Amino acid sequence: MLKKMLARLFGWIPWYYRVRLLQELVLTLEPEQARDAMQKTIRDLAGTMPVDQSLRFLFRLDAFLYTIQGRQSVRYDKGLHTKYRHTRYIDFFLERVQPGQRVMDIGCGGGLLAFNLAQKGAIVVGMDISPEKILEAQQKHVHPNLTFRQGDALKEFESGVFDCVVLSNVLEHLDQRVVFLQSVMDRYQPSLLLVRVPAFERDWRVPLKKELGVEWRLDPTHEIEYTQESLTREMNASGLKIRHWEVRWGEFWVEVVREVACLKS
Repeated sequence: MLKKMLARLFGWIPWYYRVRLLQELVLTLEPEQARDAMQKTIRDLAGTMPVDQSLRFLFRLDAFLYTIQGRQSVRYDKGLHTKYRHTRYIDFFLERVQPGQRVMDIGCGGGLLAFNLAQKGAIVVGMDISPEKILEAQQKHVHPNLTFRQGDALKEFESGVFDCVVLSNVLEHLDQRVVFLQSVMDRYQPSLLLVRVPAFERDWRVPLKKELGVEWRLDPTHEIEYTQESLTREMNASGLKIRHWEVRWGEFWVEVVREVACLKS
């Protein structure tokens, strides 16, 4: 559709030059004019398509804009996504870990959460499969209570007893999640598991995207995004019990314990 529109505008000019020319034309406008021109173009394009094609076009455009917004949010807060302060991204975990406790943060990424837990007085090990993420964590976050290790938390790190294991936006990236959860509990014997995962029912557009065959996940590497029922089933299948739920900002934040421990309490 865009090719046809540009063909009408610039006729004989090759396609790739038409795109550059359109970009240059937009960039000559004042921001408000550029916005209005793009809005009109998008509205007109969507209006000429069959409704299902129009929705796919708009959803894909929305996903592109969401990505750009995320990058600009990082720039806006000078290197850290604004979601960390707007959503109180780490407070759920900080409120549930006490000074002196041993904590394993699996999938620690750049190490911000692990660092904050160490600052509170916990003895923290941050694990991540990515060498780049661990290097970033080691360079940015130094604390005497904090150790970062690169590798598979179920293979590279010796077993031992931890008071708490953190899985912050980790489970959704795994396919064998029940086996993983059982292995974590057996290997590290935590009395508490703190989990954050994305919710499928965060927006009416998510099931519609899925119905239309448009990418609906927050991240294409996600194996799953959860409903309350599917998360409960998965924990129960792992021999675990959700002790406390919070549902906010399109995610589930949960305290998880062994089912036996929950029955005793």
